[in-house]
Amino acid sequence: MGMGNPLLDISNEVSKDILAKYDVKLDSAILAEEKHMPIYPELVAMDGVQYIAGGATQNSIRVAQWMIGEAGQTAYMGCIGKDDFGKQLKDCATADGVLAHYMEDETTPTGTCAVLVCDGERSLIANLAAANNFKETHLETPKAKEIISSASIYYSAGFFLTVSVESLLTVTKQAADANKIFCLNFSAPFIIDFFADQVAAALPYADYVFCNESEAEAYGKKHGIGDDGKDLAAVALKVCGMPKVNGARSRVVVFTQGSKSTIVAKNGKITEYAVTPLAAEALVDTNGAGDAFVGGFLAMLYRDEPIEKCVDAGHWAAGVVIQNSGCCFPEKCEYAA
Repeated sequence: MGMGNPLLDISNEVSKDILAKYDVKLDSAILAEEKHMPIYPELVAMDGVQYIAGGATQNSIRVAQWMIGEAGQTAYMGCIGKDDFGKQLKDCATADGVLAHYMEDETTPTGTCAVLVCDGERSLIANLAAANNFKETHLETPKAKEIISSASIYYSAGFFLTVSVESLLTVTKQAADANKIFCLNFSAPFIIDFFADQVAAALPYADYVFCNESEAEAYGKKHGIGDDGKDLAAVALKVCGMPKVNGARSRVVVFTQGSKSTIVAKNGKITEYAVTPLAAEALVDTNGAGDAFVGGFLAMLYRDEPIEKCVDAGHWAAGVVIQNSGCCFPEKCEYAA
């Protein structure tokens, strides 16, 4: 089960001039400010615009469902508007086999994310809109209760920490009490820098922690560990050893580094897993690569596979997604599970 911010990605190829115009760094993820609002109609007006079901957690759940194969093995909650974009998100999730139990806000439009693709890298500007209005009361609906009680693994990207920490903690406490698995993703440096209290509230419940090298470095710098984030292995070990509510499970920390090896910390030990390189000409769009890694990892975790198999599936899923525009994948999953 995933909880997050459902967004419709509005994706297009842009020049570096567009990035400069909106003061956006290459390969970054930010929340939209007033100055960014014109980017959405500008992207729509360009040739080649694509609309793709998005939102970090939703992406990971869609990939996990794809790799598990049997429909209905995953569920997702978030808040959408009662509009065409919301319907598009719902139709996409359902077509992918995900049980989407959205909260619907009748007064606020569905959230969107500008995906600026430049030289194969992507920059994201998220306008949360309705996604920002998820309420803990949604967890009291009969369907939500059914989903929460039947799930064995719970996942949330750090972006949801900006919306409803109370909702996340309600679910994580139930997970800890039932000795079920909760996975958390740091998601972006700005989450670590500006929502540190929310991260600190969720982290004690996390059995698995995911992030990329930029987020790991930001965490190390923020908390003065691992030579201010320069030593990623030291940061991973520190996060791994932080207090946990559920002492029955040891924490696993997973740091991806793009094409470089993935760092895994568990039980005070670091293991690195090499990434099979992808030919430069095969790279289309890195948007969704990290989400896909988590999706592949979760699919194998669901099957109770060992860590090395989870990481391998994550690498494979990310490799598939970066050969497509947005977090998209072929109809059939060819992964040799």
